[in-house]
Amino acid sequence: MKKTVVAILVSHRNQAAANVQKVLTGWGCMIKTRLGIHEGTLDNCSEKGLIILDLVGEEEKKEELVRKLNALSGVSAKRVDLELD
Repeated sequence: MKKTVVAILVSHRNQAAANVQKVLTGWGCMIKTRLGIHEGTLDNCSEKGLIILDLVGEEEKKEELVRKLNALSGVSAKRVDLELD
């Protein structure tokens, strides 16, 4: 069993969120699970956030998604492949 997980750090959520969302929407069929985490509550939201994706699909497309995310200002994405025998 092989799993591909992508961790995305967003440093300025108010500025980058729309662009990140646009990229993720374009690749939505590959995203099996998406989890968004940020510190803060109600009127005290953090400007930094973490998004975790569980991806399915072709390896080349997974790499392209990570490249597109890393091309965005204030965004850092890392791909992790996990495998069990």
